[in-house]
Amino acid sequence: MGDQTAQLEWRDEVIPVSTQFDDPYFSLDSGLDETHHVFLDGNDLPARFRSGFHIAELGFGTGLNLLATWAVWEATGQTTPLTFTSFEAFPMSANEMALALTAFPELTPYAEKLVAAWAQDNTLATLQGIHARVVIGDARQTLSQQDWQADAWFLDGFSPAKNPELWDSDLMAQVGHHTKPDGSAATYSAAGFVRRNLESAGFTVTRTPGFGRKRHMTQARKDMA
Repeated sequence: MGDQTAQLEWRDEVIPVSTQFDDPYFSLDSGLDETHHVFLDGNDLPARFRSGFHIAELGFGTGLNLLATWAVWEATGQTTPLTFTSFEAFPMSANEMALALTAFPELTPYAEKLVAAWAQDNTLATLQGIHARVVIGDARQTLSQQDWQADAWFLDGFSPAKNPELWDSDLMAQVGHHTKPDGSAATYSAAGFVRRNLESAGFTVTRTPGFGRKRHMTQARKDMA
């Protein structure tokens, strides 16, 4: 796909919708509640937080998942920075990000820091208070180049029906390779091929109740062996 920028339209003036993938960036019901249900609860967080905890993500989007997790990290009394690595092929502009994040006023202090750093460098090299990095480009090429393993994954690409590249078997295999034994992954999707690809990548997969209008979601735990 190469490095490109996000192509957006706006619903209700604050909800960004990708015209490339015909999919909103966050839930039309409540994006922040969805992040808590799917990605935090889905990875048994904050209960698993500890010093050095590393979250990785496919699909940075507006940065909402980073902000929500950062806020919970600090609210639960963690004294070391969270490590958060995300992959994004179609970065939005800082102005677009700022507009989208106005939907979540409770995150404003964090959003202001994120938008300022994003405007300077969208790899987030200048963001203070969290060890954050956004890898720009196609994750099918860039993830295999990484030399770490994450404790938890947020799989938050656009709908598998509309963006199957971000859910294919080779990429899920790389997610598995870059997950610590007994690490986890969670996604709003319960698509059969996504679950099968995670199982093939070494995860034990569970279908659990989804958020809002979604009946089911997927939780996965990396096998110890």
